[in-house]
Amino acid sequence: MNLSAPFINRPVATTLLSLAVVLVGILSFVLLPVAPLPQVDIPTISVSASLPGASPETMASSVATPLERALGSIAGVTEMTSRSTQGSTRITLQFDLSRDIDGAARDVQAAINASRSLLPTSLKSNPTYNKANPSSAPIMTLALTSDTLSQGQLYDIAATILAQRLAQVNGVGEVTVGGSSLPAVRVNLLPGALSNRGVSLDEVRQALAGANANRPKGVLENEDYHWQILASDQLNRAEQYRPLIVAWRDGAPVRLSDVARVEDSVEDLFQTGFSNDKPAILLIVRRQAAANIIETVDEVRRQLPQLNALLPGSVQMVVAQDRTPSIRASLHEAELTLIIAVGLVVLVTLLFLRRWRAAIIPSIAVPVSLVGTFTVMYFCGYTLNTISLMALIVATGFVVDDAIVVLENIMRHIEDGMPPREAALRGSREVGFTVLSMSLSLVAVFIPILLMGGIVGRLFREFAVTLSASVLVSLIVSLTLTPMLCARWLKREPDDAPPPNRIMRWSESGFAWLLLRYQSALRWALRHGVTMMLVLVGTIGLNVYLYGAISKGFFPEQDTGQLIGFFRVDQGTSFQATVPKLEYFRGVILKDPAVQSVTGFVGGRGGSNSSFMQIQLKPMSERGVPSEAVINRLRKQMANVAGANMFLVAQQDIRVGGRDSSGSYQYTLMASDLPVLRTWMPRVQRALAALPELTDVDTDTSDRGTQINLVIDREAATRLGVSMASISSVLNNSFSQRQVSTMYGPLNQYNVVMGVDQRFAEDAESLKLVDVITTNGDRVPLASFARFEVGTAPLSVSHQGLFVADTVSFSLAPGVSLGQATLAVENAIARIALPTDQIQAGFQGTAALLQTTLSQQPWLILAALVTMYIVLGILYESFIHPLTILSTLPSAGIGALLALEVLNTPFTLIALIGVFLLIGIVKKNAIMMVDFALDAQRHQKLSPSDAIFQACVTRFRPIMMTTMAAIFGALPLVLAIGAGAEIRQPLGITIVGGLVLSQLLTLFTTPVIYLYLDRLRLWGHTRFGRRGRRDDPELESL
Repeated sequence: MNLSAPFINRPVATTLLSLAVVLVGILSFVLLPVAPLPQVDIPTISVSASLPGASPETMASSVATPLERALGSIAGVTEMTSRSTQGSTRITLQFDLSRDIDGAARDVQAAINASRSLLPTSLKSNPTYNKANPSSAPIMTLALTSDTLSQGQLYDIAATILAQRLAQVNGVGEVTVGGSSLPAVRVNLLPGALSNRGVSLDEVRQALAGANANRPKGVLENEDYHWQILASDQLNRAEQYRPLIVAWRDGAPVRLSDVARVEDSVEDLFQTGFSNDKPAILLIVRRQAAANIIETVDEVRRQLPQLNALLPGSVQMVVAQDRTPSIRASLHEAELTLIIAVGLVVLVTLLFLRRWRAAIIPSIAVPVSLVGTFTVMYFCGYTLNTISLMALIVATGFVVDDAIVVLENIMRHIEDGMPPREAALRGSREVGFTVLSMSLSLVAVFIPILLMGGIVGRLFREFAVTLSASVLVSLIVSLTLTPMLCARWLKREPDDAPPPNRIMRWSESGFAWLLLRYQSALRWALRHGVTMMLVLVGTIGLNVYLYGAISKGFFPEQDTGQLIGFFRVDQGTSFQATVPKLEYFRGVILKDPAVQSVTGFVGGRGGSNSSFMQIQLKPMSERGVPSEAVINRLRKQMANVAGANMFLVAQQDIRVGGRDSSGSYQYTLMASDLPVLRTWMPRVQRALAALPELTDVDTDTSDRGTQINLVIDREAATRLGVSMASISSVLNNSFSQRQVSTMYGPLNQYNVVMGVDQRFAEDAESLKLVDVITTNGDRVPLASFARFEVGTAPLSVSHQGLFVADTVSFSLAPGVSLGQATLAVENAIARIALPTDQIQAGFQGTAALLQTTLSQQPWLILAALVTMYIVLGILYESFIHPLTILSTLPSAGIGALLALEVLNTPFTLIALIGVFLLIGIVKKNAIMMVDFALDAQRHQKLSPSDAIFQACVTRFRPIMMTTMAAIFGALPLVLAIGAGAEIRQPLGITIVGGLVLSQLLTLFTTPVIYLYLDRLRLWGHTRFGRRGRRDDPELESL
């Protein structure tokens, strides 16, 4: 049966069907969404709670722990981490990839509601959640600046108007407003004035709380009119609070202005933000898991004109950071690489076939196959991303193979004198099974990948399906359109007709010389079969050695054009001392010629010693150096700043884990006993910092913040009539920036913040000025029943699960792979003898995923080989011939690993994809040889040695064509220098290196193995008495 015959006989129908495929493919291409990578986001939800004035330990024990117990019972939670700092807690939940984010959000809200009774009663509002990973990089940052408005007024506009509107955009998961805080009336109490007038802090607090009311007052109504009752019960500005009477003493009023400075200010004085060299309020936009970055950013940009219209004329809003330009540039480079690859493949075809008519046919088959693949991608819900475009680039070398095999066989019959139509019918029938075997066996390689789970499975799946779809579309095209075009366009050239030009003549003479040399070398190889078998055994052993020796990584380090900066000062450093250091770092970064813009903010009272900074680099064409080189250059300039460090990390599209850290990778210690953890964490940090493979080693441990501990003489306090509650109340009123009253505005609510004047809240001596009111109403100095001890206290407390946890973060030294770094870390931990019975330690995030992937890689490759063997065995109805075909693989493996090693490229997931592709590519040579040899043995009654020799010589041209087409299809990946090249290069290096060495070896080893296995088959027939099958030449070949 000839599947191609109906299409050869009906050229119009075939042409129209192909045209329909192209038109639908073009429409699908236009409709395909664009993304940097396949959708591999882990569903993540962050829960936040705040309790102003509470210490990190209080937040961890009274807020984080009850919430964690409730949230930890949700189905599908794979990781739960929390970080508690001064007055706030954030819990990050990561779910199984199969978990729907909206369903998970409902469960989170239910858990928050269930835990409300266990939370402190002073918690003003319920904890809230966002469907975003707080540790993921922002997709966009907007900056608000003004020459006339204050930072508090700008923050009010950003938080009240802009953040709400941005959060409504589809795909936006969280909008963080930074750089200041909401406007407030600040009441800065003067301890001396309070003492002189005999006014307590609680009296002031109660007076302020009672100054505002916003309750219903009723209506008046008669038969004619209706009146609403209103009252002047709201105070909104500092000038309205100053005359407020807070107490009466000796018949005279004590007004607020007598005991305090009252001013219009902001809730939190200890925050600042900037954009380049100007103060600014920042709106940091993060996306939801699974949201498309390009679509989300485009939708935000469409909203900007409307948002600008809502702003006062004196306010400027600019896009300070945008993730999408580098994504678009990377995809543009990938599309350009695809076009170059198609052009190179067509050129290779022309050089080998030496006839324009023949070269045009595969030139049509390749675009039809690729464009038809877009339709499959659209209906699978895929995006046009770097991975899927890489699949299409590599596919150019595959899809042309089928067309070349069919075309070359038809041309051979035409050159032998057969009419084109008969040649097309016979040639397509002869190689139909060959083409089917090549395509199905290639698709079979990816079956194990399609069954994988987790992030690696999702990352691979889109590549595998896209490539498989292009191969299957190519199979259909090569059996329908290609033979029809051959029947219509090809003509027999006269025997004495010279090639059309000099290049073609050189190509023909060069190929004839190469074929002659190959025949001589092949005869030598067949005479020295033992030597060739030893070469095969050597390649297998060398594969094992090289795979163990090569450096390994998870995913190539992306150059997205954006850096994340983590600024850290010594623990216990005040906000006032932190800002000048931040200014220095900002100045250094802005002076770098590769930097386009810098945004960031720092904030948080109570010794908060870290901040967030985002750096936008100039396009690659302007800066000329990769982001890693920029980081190394800046690291040297910022290395010797006393009391401060700046850690820079290149932003990545794949973010694993919800832990925020100052390095690219994390190593976490967990324990149930906090003192044990605090004892071992410094030792682990010192051990890792000493490793030359690591740089920017840092820890999130903040246990050295300065504290003043009040040691209370309880007997003296009781004798004086002072309770513990009154002491806590006085301290809270004095030093917590306590929000004591609410002012209701038309769009938002604002607070009155009370505390002692900052001049009287600077050190331990300030506590001596604090008086406590006894049960008798007398004023007693705090120092009369307490002494003050200066010590250390944690600035943050972190949990993982329900265990206390500290994390060491690190980045890689130049030229070091992640695999080398993880091995060095494990050896360092083993040397310090970490007590594993008390502390659980391990990598987190990307480093942990690398370890899982490394353990799976050999099994994945083995599964691909077994699948290939099963498919080939089914197609050939033989146990022996699939072994001949699979014998081509070791040489390809050596070529790939050697190429990666020579070019100092780690063996990453992208390189692993290349290995799977090599398994599918190199066996095509053996399939073409084996098919022809079996046919010659069956129909021409040739001996096995004559049959395989004739097969190698006859199939030499299509073998060289298909291999060169695959090499030239992957060559643009190797030579890529534009945006996103760091992801594409490992794939190209693996394919080109594997194909070059495989082509040199398999043309000689495959025939020898064929003969040895044929002898093994005959011995097996003789040994086990299967003589009946040997009498049948059809079965004999099996």
